[in-house]
Amino acid sequence: MTWCIYLTHPEVAIDPHVPVPEWGLSEIGRARAQQAAGLPFASEIGAIVSSGETKAIETAEYFAALHDITPVVRADLHENDRSATGFLPPAEFEAVADQFFADPETSVRGWERAVDAQTRIVTGVQDVLTGIAPETPVLLAGHGAAGTLLMCHLMNAAISRSHDQKRGGSWYRFEKDWLATQAARDLRWIEV
Repeated sequence: MTWCIYLTHPEVAIDPHVPVPEWGLSEIGRARAQQAAGLPFASEIGAIVSSGETKAIETAEYFAALHDITPVVRADLHENDRSATGFLPPAEFEAVADQFFADPETSVRGWERAVDAQTRIVTGVQDVLTGIAPETPVLLAGHGAAGTLLMCHLMNAAISRSHDQKRGGSWYRFEKDWLATQAARDLRWIEV
């Protein structure tokens, strides 16, 4: 077995009139995604998997260009479904996100429950990795909340925002076989 990197999209161009999953990277986000593609692990990547959001696909494309790899886009790896509220101003979004993580068994304002999102994301990652050779290093590009829910699972920890990234465009590395075990681990986000 070998490793996976989970990388979150960096800064996006927020547009309240565009559905959140369709937001693309901002100029700063594009510069940071390009910077991420220069990290040492990037040269070893053999497969790239992205969630279906525009911002994640655009992030994955920086790595894909280096290796002439076509990213696999997986709709089931999307961020938590928050279509019930759509765009929320930043302060309100942060307050609702705090509730999402604090009470994972409850739908906050119609958002997908954190426990359901975590099950979907973990199952999706397990499924996609079964189709990739065990020795192939994989980049997973997605959303911070999705990466945090996956991280909590990998650490055998309760869902908590205390494990969330501080800034988009962060990553962590894990071994593929960790998905099948229940051992507690200490993972940390690393900012690009």
